[in-house]
Amino acid sequence: MTYPQGSWTGGTLTARSFLKPHHVARAMFHPTWIPQSLDPSVDALKRVRVIAGAVAAFGVYTFVEGGFAFDEMLDNAATACVVLLFITPLTVGVMLYLWRRSGAGTVAQLREPLVRSLKLLLLFIGSALGTVLIFRLGGALGTLGNLLFSFVGLWMAFFVIAGAYRISGNFFGTAVVHRCLPPLLATVTTWLMAIPDLITGDLHGLGLAMGFVFILGAPVTVTAIALLEMGRLKSRYGIRLADHPAAVPPLPTPTPTPPPPPPSYAPNGFVPPQGNPYAPPGNPYAPGPQNPYAPRPPHPHSPPPPYNPQHPHGNGPYGR
Repeated sequence: MTYPQGSWTGGTLTARSFLKPHHVARAMFHPTWIPQSLDPSVDALKRVRVIAGAVAAFGVYTFVEGGFAFDEMLDNAATACVVLLFITPLTVGVMLYLWRRSGAGTVAQLREPLVRSLKLLLLFIGSALGTVLIFRLGGALGTLGNLLFSFVGLWMAFFVIAGAYRISGNFFGTAVVHRCLPPLLATVTTWLMAIPDLITGDLHGLGLAMGFVFILGAPVTVTAIALLEMGRLKSRYGIRLADHPAAVPPLPTPTPTPPPPPPSYAPNGFVPPQGNPYAPPGNPYAPGPQNPYAPRPPHPHSPPPPYNPQHPHGNGPYGR
């Protein structure tokens, strides 16, 4: 199994890019070394799930609780970062142990992609916790400091939200280790974040039925999409979660059909019209035109010419 090389951002960031935090988030949280997805339809389902979850969470924090619960949202973001920091390495460690026991490969073969995914994980957690810290410090300062921290905090908030959107699709680039790791990690993480709310009975101000739907909606949806993704990886490409990445069959690389080359005598593929451009239209294999003054053969049904005998002694009327 080969791993893509190259820089982190691919040289896409410029000074003007920092005016748009979502451009910076795209370059930072979806690096160039992350492999392309094999199933665009699954990616579309992930985007729909993320957007629907964000809308539902915003509605709960705004309308159900009688106003936008900004502090609670910051607390939930910090809790999610702690869960990711412990659960993601733990889940990957369990899979490394299972892959090592299979005997198909070693852990040393996966060191480089694992380090890259770990860097991406720490980058996102550091950005999220830094955003929470900026808003906390801004509230403890004066008016000017609060204004400055609010401006920086808003930029960081848009940056982290856009980064979370990217992370939800590639899940810290773990597809570079194994294609089945992103759906597995997404499933484990969402269930572990929902279980504490179920145990403590924190239904976020909703009723019993709606509270369970809101809490269990995310893990159930993520699990269904993950099973769909892993099922398609197995049926279409022979990639299974239990297989060591070194034993995964290489993906088919389609070879595009090259266009036919132009003739060697025609520059830039331009072929001039063939034949004599001044020739009249007609059958090119017909015989050419004859001399109009040449005698024509007599028609078979025409009458014979009149008898005109010649004098044997000359051409004159009386001869010599």
